[in-house]
Amino acid sequence: MAAMASPYLKASTRHSHSYPKLPRTHFAPPVSLPLRPLPASRTRSATRISASLIDPDGGKLVELFVKESEKQSKLQQALSLPKIRLSKIDLQWVHVLSEGWASPLKGFMRESEFLQTLHFNSLRLEDGSVVNMSVPIVLAIDDAQKNRVGSFTSVVLVDEKDDPIAILSNIEIYKHNKEERIARTWGTTAPGLPYVEEAITGSGNWLIGGDLEVINPIRYNDDLDRFRLSPAQLRDEFERRNADAVFAFQLRNPVHNGHALLMTDTRRRLLEMGYKNPVLLLHPLGGYTKADDVPLSWRMRQHEKVLEDGVLDPETTVVSIFPSPMHYAGPTEVQWHAKARINAGANFYIVGRDPAGMSHPIEKRDLYDADHGKKVLSMAPGLERLNILPFKVAAYDKTQSKMAFFDPSRAQDFLFISGTKMRTLAKNRENPPDGFMCPGGWKVLVEYYDSLAPAENERVPEPVPA
Repeated sequence: MAAMASPYLKASTRHSHSYPKLPRTHFAPPVSLPLRPLPASRTRSATRISASLIDPDGGKLVELFVKESEKQSKLQQALSLPKIRLSKIDLQWVHVLSEGWASPLKGFMRESEFLQTLHFNSLRLEDGSVVNMSVPIVLAIDDAQKNRVGSFTSVVLVDEKDDPIAILSNIEIYKHNKEERIARTWGTTAPGLPYVEEAITGSGNWLIGGDLEVINPIRYNDDLDRFRLSPAQLRDEFERRNADAVFAFQLRNPVHNGHALLMTDTRRRLLEMGYKNPVLLLHPLGGYTKADDVPLSWRMRQHEKVLEDGVLDPETTVVSIFPSPMHYAGPTEVQWHAKARINAGANFYIVGRDPAGMSHPIEKRDLYDADHGKKVLSMAPGLERLNILPFKVAAYDKTQSKMAFFDPSRAQDFLFISGTKMRTLAKNRENPPDGFMCPGGWKVLVEYYDSLAPAENERVPEPVPA
């Protein structure tokens, strides 16, 4: 991955941080939803399109870091507080909260915020305005932890080594109704939901909310921290590039040429609308994902090869890792994905077929309707400022030996290669049709599945970092 940091990254003049970058287009399903109308200054005929970025939710980015001058006193305070040990996913949520992805949220949710999120997919602010918030960001504790907290009004959050990560103040402890949370978030309580099994089923029966003060920025020391740009850093980079539009594309899969087609075509559409310098935020999800997803380190290595092979354009794209865990909660979760990108400065969000969806854990069908995600985004409370970009279906055009937008008048010329089919080909070391994915990117995918091949004792190894 070191090579990805040199020819494909530019250092911002405002930070010593290196900024990764990338491409432009992808595949999409048929849709008739219109874009939300643009302000008059953003119409095709306008010549004075503003380069200012969209405001964060609540009007300002809420970062939750302790000031450098106060760190020692906070560490001293932590010594006298009850400890709450964070799971790996809890730590990812601390990361999300600390950098302002969930602005204007100031910490783990108290009960009123939790209930608004579950029942309204939004939060009402003190001034009466509404911001979107569709996924509960909560911290669970068990009976023993609750008893240790006792009458304390603050607790210290520690990692697996008992090192202090943050202080949670003005705390509120309330009942963790797991069944209600699961039913309202996923629309089902069927067993087998990955995030539920990983983070909720075995968690405590209480939730603790409060104001979060994070002592040091979260680092994973996995050679990928340089790609984990905060919303503030992303905004600085977009301004440095004089972006007058930012369009975000989230993915948790390797990039194929259909993705590239979509991103390139999206930029073309924005140029036709009158924007002068639209910049793509290519934003792979970097938190928890289910076991059969390609791990982040392999995905980032594959993205590197896509850049090296010239499929994506480093000059019009910023590549960064989105630290949120994945819920696979379909239309509910895709609102969170879109809302978080507003806080990073994106005013356009690309959405396709079955965003954040998954197969039903019991029945042989998709858990969510494939079109509901983009329809919900077009109506979701608190997302009115965000322009939703639904996209057309892309498939492999056998007559041109490349990915192209599907033409129903000659359906026989197109081949649809599903994610399952792609994984099967890679596992069997078979090549996809020429033009589906760049050779370097495909080689990385084959190498990943090779790393999972059963050894002589027939035990399947754990995925290794790329």
